[in-house]
Amino acid sequence: MTAGTASPATARPRHSADYPGAYWLPAAPSNRTVADRPSSRRIDRVIVHVTQETFAGTIGIFRNPSSKVSAHYVVRSRDGLVAQCVHDKDIGWHAGDWNHNTRSIGIEHEGWVDRPEWFTDALYASSALLTAYLCETYGIPKDRDHIIGHHEVPGADHTDPGPHWDWARYLRMVGSVHTARGGPLDQPMGRLV
Repeated sequence: MTAGTASPATARPRHSADYPGAYWLPAAPSNRTVADRPSSRRIDRVIVHVTQETFAGTIGIFRNPSSKVSAHYVVRSRDGLVAQCVHDKDIGWHAGDWNHNTRSIGIEHEGWVDRPEWFTDALYASSALLTAYLCETYGIPKDRDHIIGHHEVPGADHTDPGPHWDWARYLRMVGSVHTARGGPLDQPMGRLV
């Protein structure tokens, strides 16, 4: 797989993304399923992933038409920048289980499961804000039954987000956020590169 780079020249304006704080960096059409969620299927989960790759490398994999993988969002480690790669209404190919793909939104986090230094304060804060927004938008409870790790998907052969992911901290942060318009979502997230 060839890893591409995310640059301002390849990013569409933020308004193309569903999440107000995200840059639109779409996955290849062959790596996702067009749908009409939540009208056609309920969205009732957020699945937390760790990329095992860099931010730019992950975007490149999602844009590679032969990779057959994508997630809705990718959060960068160093500054919490969020890219959206699949629209919320569409089905990302991230869980490894079709049932979970159809009912969830996948969030990839830049880093490696065995390297906790990638789980920065900026990454946690940005991801918690995104997850709170998704929970409030789609009526998803902000709890561990509905915000799960990739390793918790039935039949998963992945271990992410791994033993260094601080679930207690993350859920506390998600629970403390209310994403009203004019709040933190309207603040700039940073540069792509």
